[in-house]
Parts: sequence; structure tokens; C-alpha cells
Amino acid sequence: MGGLIALARGEAHIAGSHLLDEATGEYNLSFIRRFLRGRNVVVVNLVQRIQGLILPKGNPQGIEILDDLTRDGIVFLNRQRGSGTRLLLDYKLNELGIEPDSIQGYDREEYTHLAVAAAVAGGRADVGLGILSAANAMGLDFVPLLSEQYDLVIPSEHYESERVRFVLSLIRSDAFKAEVNALGGYETATMGHVVAELD
Repeated sequence: MGGLIALARGEAHIAGSHLLDEATGEYNLSFIRRFLRGRNVVVVNLVQRIQGLILPKGNPQGIEILDDLTRDGIVFLNRQRGSGTRLLLDYKLNELGIEPDSIQGYDREEYTHLAVAAAVAGGRADVGLGILSAANAMGLDFVPLLSEQYDLVIPSEHYESERVRFVLSLIRSDAFKAEVNALGGYETATMGHVVAELD
């Protein structure tokens, strides 16, 4: 949500967004309409990415599904309130009928995927929710669970600017897509495609 707020304040030319509307199951558009009411924007897909459970090497506790987070002795590390990852987790917990207070560590928060992976690698948590590239960076195991849509939100007045055109040409290039695919956990088939134009 921070990126959309920065756009609303005129502090950015582009913001990333992967916010799931729990009521509709739709990504980003309802949040854009709420935070950027009256602003013309172009929404461009960056990637589809896989969110999953980041686990110690060998997964010693045998954690495979979100229900496992409620087991005795399992210590979870969450992402911060307002992050797309946290919204996605809360959506899925609600869908599965899992109460957040049944998860030990649900209220412990980190601000990046890499920080979650570092905490798991350091033994401060048994499991966290994050992306495959963060798990790979720390040599950890990963159980894929959910796919999410990650878009770029660009105010229309900046969309045709030289700087933004350069960014878009970069993300639409085959070389960039290959680099992203090499990280693991990303799908780039719609990278650079316009998702919506809102006013």
C-alpha cells in the first residue's frame, strides 16, 4: 500500500503493487481506485510470482501446508501489515477457517522476504511466508502454495515519459525476462502487458 500512497502524494513515477482484495479475489484494481481516486493510471503486469513457505534445509518439522502453522511448537514469522504477502496470507487463512491467533508468531513481523528467509536460516523461526528467490538466496527449502499478480502502477502523465518508456522497454525485453526466470518462482509470460487503464 505504501507504493500507492507514494503515488497519491506525487512522490513516485511508478509503484509496484500486489494487493489482493479479499472480497473479490482480484489483484490491485480496487486498491488503486481507493488510493488513487481521480487519478488516471496505467497498470502494467510485472510478473506472476509464487508465494510459499520458507523452511530450513531438509524441512525438519515436515511443514507442507498452511494448516501446519497451527501445530504445537511451530514458530512462524509474518510479513508486516499492509504488505501484499500479509494480505494474501490473511485471505487464505480466512478461506481455510484458520484463526490467526492459533499460529505462534503470527504477530512477529519482518519487512522483506529476505529478512524472513534470514530469520528462518538463523533459527529465529521455523517457517515464514515469502518468495522462492529469497529462500534460494539463503539456501533454504521452499514449499510453493500460492500465485499472485505483481503489477506496476504508473500515473498516465508519466506513462509516455522517456524514463518510464525506458523502464518498460527493459522489462519487455527477452534478456530481462530470462534474468527474472533464472531467479525461480516467477512467470513472465505477461510481463509488460497493460492490465488496465483507470481514471
